[in-house]
Amino acid sequence: MKTVPSRALLVTAAVAAIATAAACSSATTPAGSGGGAQNAKVAFLMPDIASTRYELYDAPLFKAEMRKLCPSCEVLYQNAGSDAAKQQQQADSVLAQGVKAIVIDPVDSAAAATIVKSAQAQKVPVIAYDRPIPAAKADYYVSFDNEKIGSLIAQSLVDRLKENDAKGGILVVNGSPTDAAAGLIKKGIHSAVDSSGLKLLAEYDTPGWQPSKAQEWVSGQIAQFPGQIAGVVAANDGTGGGAISAFKAADTPVPPISGNDAELAAIQRIVAGDQYNTISKPISIVAEAAAEIANEFAQGKTPAAKTTLFDTPSQLFTPTVVTQKNLAEEVLGPDGPFKAADVCTPAYKAACDKLGIK
Repeated sequence: MKTVPSRALLVTAAVAAIATAAACSSATTPAGSGGGAQNAKVAFLMPDIASTRYELYDAPLFKAEMRKLCPSCEVLYQNAGSDAAKQQQQADSVLAQGVKAIVIDPVDSAAAATIVKSAQAQKVPVIAYDRPIPAAKADYYVSFDNEKIGSLIAQSLVDRLKENDAKGGILVVNGSPTDAAAGLIKKGIHSAVDSSGLKLLAEYDTPGWQPSKAQEWVSGQIAQFPGQIAGVVAANDGTGGGAISAFKAADTPVPPISGNDAELAAIQRIVAGDQYNTISKPISIVAEAAAEIANEFAQGKTPAAKTTLFDTPSQLFTPTVVTQKNLAEEVLGPDGPFKAADVCTPAYKAACDKLGIK
């Protein structure tokens, strides 16, 4: 992350003075032209509000880390609200404002290729965040390992079903069909489900990751497979919550259901026994890594790659499965995102007491 390309040192004092002045002036330095990061603008473009994480965690954490790394830099934050066309407009706007780097979690991974090409044509580096952009080579990709997430949540749920000698089959509720990260999670899910020996009853790609769409689809499957659904592999906490709501609305026992993102509501559902697992992937890790990478690009440096994915220099972090067994350690510890008081509200106090969470 700290590798800096060598620069020519044989410059005249006059040229050096001009370069220094240009680097310190965001008003006169073309976007993406290198130089110092002082007063630089960096865009942080997030995809939706269906998941609470972007407004509550990703954006604040990214901004905080950028303030540490570059106090004079400005973060231009936008949320596309699940609208790919709106995200394109937001990208055009920040480019017009002279950003030095764009961090983007795309609404539509294919459509985002246009944003990548437009930015790179203006010499503005693009960092794909959480969701990759396979159709165009971004300058960097930072995320938790999405395929690993899929395999972990599915294998954890499969193991639980076998441990309980469950009868019946599995529903799979994937993420958005326009999200390349959802595709990786789906691939990971199948690596565990397909070899489990359990029957895959039905599968659904959830438009826009919308919990309401997941709930609607699962409701239909409950009617189609009465008494046959042993478990549900849901690709994130929102779709998992939608699945749980479907079973409760049908007045049917809730089977083990997975999730991903460790949202507060999901942690409370796990405590209550409604949701079986989720994934702990501390957003601070990826948000801070993205800020560090963006800051290096803004300085004209080339961040070192840890690996590659879709032919893009990448840094992928390892997630952790969370169940009742390790919930306190993983999400309520000193470095966890929540405190016991956040989780153990009056509605969940008895369940917390039962698990020894205080």
